[in-house]
Amino acid sequence: MNATLKLSVQQQGLYDITHKVNEILRGFDASEGLVTLFIQHTSASLLIQENADPAVQRDLENWLNRLVPELDPLYTHTQEGPDDMPAHIKGALTATSLSIPLINHRLALGTWQGIYLWEHRHNPGPRQIIVNVLSNSP
Repeated sequence: MNATLKLSVQQQGLYDITHKVNEILRGFDASEGLVTLFIQHTSASLLIQENADPAVQRDLENWLNRLVPELDPLYTHTQEGPDDMPAHIKGALTATSLSIPLINHRLALGTWQGIYLWEHRHNPGPRQIIVNVLSNSP
């Protein structure tokens, strides 16, 4: 079973998509299995992270922006703007796919865990995430 989650985000940042993934899963006839999420882009990524304190997301963004700055003179891929090559590096350092167990019709996330789209561009286009469930349950 699979579906495509289409998202529009406005700027760089972390976007909690847990509820959108759960909406898709409610349409599947699976109670047990493995949910795989795969983002079809090279300048955004996926992350499971704390969903209680927004300071966590700000700190992650600040840390990654410091680690991978824009306008580094080493970049040669600059045709798409000063945020493009850093976005590719950030995508390479983070994850393009996640695997989460599905148990009793629910994602087996911890109490403080959420699923995030991590947008690395300032002015991104539409984003697509493939949601796939491998299941033997009816």
